[in-house]
Amino acid sequence: MSGHRVHQVQALQQYQVDSWTILPFETQHDAPTPLGYLIANKDGSRLLFATDTYYIHNRFDKLNFILIECNYCKDILYQNIEAGLIPAGMKDRLLQSHFELENVKRFLQANVSVETRKIILLHLSETNSNTERMVREITELTGIETVVAEPGEIELDLFPF
Repeated sequence: MSGHRVHQVQALQQYQVDSWTILPFETQHDAPTPLGYLIANKDGSRLLFATDTYYIHNRFDKLNFILIECNYCKDILYQNIEAGLIPAGMKDRLLQSHFELENVKRFLQANVSVETRKIILLHLSETNSNTERMVREITELTGIETVVAEPGEIELDLFPF
């Protein structure tokens, strides 16, 4: 793909969009060259965005906002397979392509800091997740306001008034 508005991004090659510095980083997924993004504004705010991944090798400092996939709960997935609601063959793909709740919690333990203001969960499975449980467990673990992304806008105030 080419054109004057096309900018091909590569892991660890940062670029600018207006006042934003964007640093793509590698994530783990079953697709070619999956990326997450560390987005920093000149005002000092830092946002992490990662979806369609089951693991992120990197660690990040001073994140204000974390928008992260939390696709499924392993126990619910196994219950759904046992009940015949999910084909058993889907299990291996899910384990190697999407962030499971316990793995998300480990990632957050390593990356949440006193600067973190909000965690937004993305890409939840319709059948293998439990929204209330995910929000509750992550909030209890981190002490940070945690919400699930819904259609529309999410307020990301660095300094609430």
